[in-house]
Amino acid sequence: MNLTRKAILVILLILIADQVLKFFVKTTMPLGATQPVIGNWFLIRFIENPGMAFGIDIPSKIGKPALTIFRMIAAAIIGWYLRSLISKKASTGFIICIAMIFAGAVGNIIDSLFYGLIFSESTYFDTAMLFPDGGGYAPLLNGRVVDMLYFPVIESTFPGWFPIWHGQRFIFFRPIFNIADSAISVGVVSILLFQRKYLKEIR
Repeated sequence: MNLTRKAILVILLILIADQVLKFFVKTTMPLGATQPVIGNWFLIRFIENPGMAFGIDIPSKIGKPALTIFRMIAAAIIGWYLRSLISKKASTGFIICIAMIFAGAVGNIIDSLFYGLIFSESTYFDTAMLFPDGGGYAPLLNGRVVDMLYFPVIESTFPGWFPIWHGQRFIFFRPIFNIADSAISVGVVSILLFQRKYLKEIR
């Protein structure tokens, strides 16, 4: 299998898995619902991200569309870079890492672009409907990103001697994310770990 086909395969697998899980969660679970997968440390918990990473909201009406457009530009640059790496016959590992980052970016862009148009509002009492008669919950570029993967591996309380947060409960790992986020994180971490090898090969 040549490099182009490998990159396309990685991108398609990530996008399909990401969107299938998001559609399933969005149409079968109300907002905030939780389903255990493995014990109490791997859960599916449905939340929607209205803005940037970690649920940070963006003020003003143009904030969300501007972020979506910025993501599209960034994804286009990543896609161009991926194509140039393939033409230079860079290492398979580096190409797969960039393909993962590209797929993750596109996966979340799809949510922001279209989910507001094709889904009804998710609430804490009702699941969303696909292609509702009254239209979606938001205009183009204003959809919310669906997150659901939650790994609260450790839940405990800071000891009394611990500074600032003593006596407060903590959860590790607290962030809730999706497959697209995972692809971006794995791709970036892999590049950081093997950067010397990858950069040496493309010089």
